[in-house]
Amino acid sequence: MKRIVVSTLLVALLFSASAFVVQAATPDDAKAFAEKAVAYWKANGKEKAVAEFNNPKGQFVKGDMYIVIQGFDGVLLANGGNPALVGQNHLELKDPNGKQFVKEMVEAAKKGGGWVTYSWTNPVTKKIGTKKAWIKQIEGEQAYVNCGVFQ
Repeated sequence: MKRIVVSTLLVALLFSASAFVVQAATPDDAKAFAEKAVAYWKANGKEKAVAEFNNPKGQFVKGDMYIVIQGFDGVLLANGGNPALVGQNHLELKDPNGKQFVKEMVEAAKKGGGWVTYSWTNPVTKKIGTKKAWIKQIEGEQAYVNCGVFQ
């Protein structure tokens, strides 16, 4: 009888624990997160938005998803994954495969938005992986929102 009770408790614990497993973010999640960031910028203005996007514990950092704001000149205005990068110019930055992905992001933003795929370090695993990012120009600004997910 004791064995049945213990087995039942273990099974119940296993099912309960599985409810806490974080589901990996999807490209649709990244796009929605980026669109939410654009709406936040429009509603709250540049200064408040940039401060919130740079807050690693704020509403725009969720697991391995975070918001990046970059000017068309390549200068980072916000990076929820690594705020220490703010102010740096990454226009000529290449991923580990030599792809100039920031230039590709600028071009995507100028065309109204789109997806850019590149290699990058996952802030959760600390390993390089393939990242697919949704790019969207901020209306009236020479800057864009970038939010991606690792695949």
